Amino acid sequence: MRVSLPAPVAEHAREFAEGRRTPAEPRDAATVVLMRPGVSGPDLYLLRRQTSMAFAGGMCVFPGGGVDPRDFDSSVAWAGPAPSVWAGQLQTSEEMARALVCAAVRETFEESGVLLAGPSAHEVVADTTGDDWESDRLALEGKTTSFTSFLDRRGLVLRTDLLGAWSAWCTPEFEPRRFRTWFFAAALPPGQLTRDVSSESSSVTWMSALGACDAVDAEELAMMPPTYVTCLEIGQYADPGDVLEAAPGRDLTMFTPAIEGQGDAVTMSIPAGARGLLEARLG
Repeated sequence: MRVSLPAPVAEHAREFAEGRRTPAEPRDAATVVLMRPGVSGPDLYLLRRQTSMAFAGGMCVFPGGGVDPRDFDSSVAWAGPAPSVWAGQLQTSEEMARALVCAAVRETFEESGVLLAGPSAHEVVADTTGDDWESDRLALEGKTTSFTSFLDRRGLVLRTDLLGAWSAWCTPEFEPRRFRTWFFAAALPPGQLTRDVSSESSSVTWMSALGACDAVDAEELAMMPPTYVTCLEIGQYADPGDVLEAAPGRDLTMFTPAIEGQGDAVTMSIPAGARGLLEARLG
């Protein structure tokens, strides 16, 4: 998805690129591409953000959000690859890697009701739809309990092996609100159901990855470039298992879109690995 920037936006962006303005400091965040098998490739869980939201209002996004200070708790019950292994793949410190994985799982539960955790390293909870689960979700969302305390009280461990790291994007320098966001992929656990619970979304839906791209191209949905590119990339795989199998080989170098071109043809750059797919799709 390459859209020419309006002249005022392009000029504003150029001021940052040329050092005439100071970019806002990005906040660290994590988002999860929740998948299930579909008729034509993986289906993805998408939330349409409230139009009143200060960041990405009205856009379709994956569950996710900013890292909370309590996500750094080193005592969190943990199963799967060690934080040191995640640090190598995410290209961060061990402390940040632990926080990003915790934020990814916590935000997924807060925004979809899906919990990537279980009573052991080989199990995952089968149902999170009861009133007691909803009370816990609200407590996490309202920051009246920590993710570590929630897991400990329920005797659960974080199933980090259910996640696959996919990509890393930073909001362009000219945006007033910026995020360094690590994208993860995960399959919907057996028995669990997504629920329309996030206070930040106006609606939710399951849609095939390439069907979501079609809807954006037809101007039926609005997406930011990282979401669109992620849908396009995941749409190249037959099922969620194939996506997760491909994840360990992904390049997690943080990518910050920059302006390209001149005059009326100013656009934002995209990762080199996605250019071929976009060119083949859009011509």
